[in-house]
Amino acid sequence: MWFNGLLDLSVMQLILVALGMTHVTIVSVTLYLHRHSAHNALDLHPVLRHFFRFWLWLTTAQNTKEWTAIHRKHHAKCETEEDPHSPVVLGIRKVVLQGAELYAEAATPETLERYGQRTPEDWIERKLYTPHKALGIALMAVLDLALFGVNGIWIWAVQMMWIPVWAAGVVNGIGHWFGYRNFECADNARNISPLGILIGGEELHNNHHTYPNSAKLSRRWYEVDIGWGYIRLFQLFGLAKPKGYRPIAHFVPGKQDMDVETVQAIANNRFDIMRQYRKRVMEPVLRQQRHLMDEEVRPRYRKVKQLLSREISLIKPTEKETLEALLERNAILRQIYDKSHELQALWRQRGLKPQEKLHALKEWCKEAEASGIRYLEEFADHLRAHSLRPGL
Repeated sequence: MWFNGLLDLSVMQLILVALGMTHVTIVSVTLYLHRHSAHNALDLHPVLRHFFRFWLWLTTAQNTKEWTAIHRKHHAKCETEEDPHSPVVLGIRKVVLQGAELYAEAATPETLERYGQRTPEDWIERKLYTPHKALGIALMAVLDLALFGVNGIWIWAVQMMWIPVWAAGVVNGIGHWFGYRNFECADNARNISPLGILIGGEELHNNHHTYPNSAKLSRRWYEVDIGWGYIRLFQLFGLAKPKGYRPIAHFVPGKQDMDVETVQAIANNRFDIMRQYRKRVMEPVLRQQRHLMDEEVRPRYRKVKQLLSREISLIKPTEKETLEALLERNAILRQIYDKSHELQALWRQRGLKPQEKLHALKEWCKEAEASGIRYLEEFADHLRAHSLRPGL
């Protein structure tokens, strides 16, 4: 019958087709717009690159320059008044419900000029994709109606809602509000789920903000980045080439001599180094000291554990008071807390020469060994064993 369209599919087939098409859209966003265009972490074959551009024109009315510029500005101004879509600044409700509108407001000429460099400016972009964005989604509506009949109406509606809801709302909103953190990066980015399947791997948002130039978003063994799976698949056929996806740090068991490469490796892998410091030093020392805590502090043990390793710029004033009060009463916790910030100063301090950084790292390890805290001593040995990966 004509109202079932040319394909005349069953209800289950229609649902599968709709999910399949929206999944292609998600893959187009995460591989082409995000990893390739915005962060230059991935090279794509021209044919694959243009397929993604064409598909996004049909399903999102979004062009490469606008999306890329807004996302780059988000990273450059994250969690500030200039961030186009920060739930920390604007509130979670506004970002989740009005994510697409925030994108539209942020696409100013100034933003496009400053952050939209190295994006397509060929004939088809100038003559079709940019000036006639609405034509793409109109054409998609016609195709949906022709193929699926009256069911094409809801299929088209789902396609139009998919990116505003999942990418603009969930990733930009919930991804900076709720979830777990592998790394203490300088903003509030969080991993929504370790299974990065529904949104193409973008669920691993804390990992991405920590290593924005990595083509691979998963970092722990239990995390799944389906976008990385597609990259590997395309790589087999010569259609994709990741530029970088892992730190250049290399662990050499038994290595005891520090050199400039040790400093470079630690600085490059600094977020993971601090994660290891939390696991190897802070948490075991805190467990030992728990019985010495005051009765009023002990019930907040979990909160204290989080604050000890939290990025300092993200700690609220009331939380700072709680943390400072605890550190004043416990010299050992104060010592490991201060040592963590001294270590971070090695890569945060500007203008130091490599040899000066090496000297500072040696001094840090010497003091750690003299601290009398076994976990600090062991961590100093752990740092010495780092070097640059062979072949770099």
